[in-house]
Amino acid sequence: MKAPLIAKAVLSPSVLLIGVCVYGYIAFTAWLSFTASTMVPVTTLSGPEAYVRLVGLNNWLLSVKNLGIFATLYILGCGVLGLLLAVLIDQKVRAEAGFRSVFLYPMALSFIVTGTAWKWLMDPGIGLERSMHAIGWTGFAFGWVKDSDLAIYCIVIAAVWQTSGFVMALFLAGLRGVDTEVVNAARLDGARAWRIYQRVILPQLGASFISAFVILAHMAIKSYDLVIALTNGGPGRASWLPSLFMYQYTFTRNEMAVGAASAVLMLVAIAIVVVPYILRETRSGDGHG
Repeated sequence: MKAPLIAKAVLSPSVLLIGVCVYGYIAFTAWLSFTASTMVPVTTLSGPEAYVRLVGLNNWLLSVKNLGIFATLYILGCGVLGLLLAVLIDQKVRAEAGFRSVFLYPMALSFIVTGTAWKWLMDPGIGLERSMHAIGWTGFAFGWVKDSDLAIYCIVIAAVWQTSGFVMALFLAGLRGVDTEVVNAARLDGARAWRIYQRVILPQLGASFISAFVILAHMAIKSYDLVIALTNGGPGRASWLPSLFMYQYTFTRNEMAVGAASAVLMLVAIAIVVVPYILRETRSGDGHG
């Protein structure tokens, strides 16, 4: 058997599984969103009624609002903190490998573990507030996770803590690829360190910034397990995100068509972020080729 045929034979089961279990179910979900499905799927098409109902639901609007807050702070927080950590480590510090491992360690945890740990830390009854009271600081208060206006920011804190180390690794790889000749020339001209970063180094990290944005944006849109573990969408529905909305309406409230419509809109949002990046990378690769 020729090598190309062997390769096709080996890859065909994976391709078939991906085609059915990924793209097949995407198509099935899109089809459900145009039906009147409730508890179980039905074959009767009802047009865009599920989408019309979806955009009029206060729970969906609240979920989108929370996603805007979460995604904005999550991307900015991880970007700024990751860049600062990368710049600090790039200064040839001692035990660099140890620092990298410490900052990258949270990424090795699942979001369920992260959410559970931060829930314990932020719970006023057993976490940081209780510990401060135990050592005598009775005026200390940190009950954000129980506050409907602040619970979403608890999710931001936990998510930034877990992912900023990964963003640091992206920026550190970019910093190690910066043209040192240009940097040395700027130093010889007497440019200050912050000016060198502003005018010379950061402009060369464009690819790292784009990669970090795409990864963080798609992670923000599909975030589910961290929310479930940390706040379970509460208090009430104060920290709902579109992913939690989709689950609740599909499997708890028996409005499968509405849940499918929300899933399709989430997929469109991810595609808006990811597809231009893939096209850019593909064209860049073809150009180098």
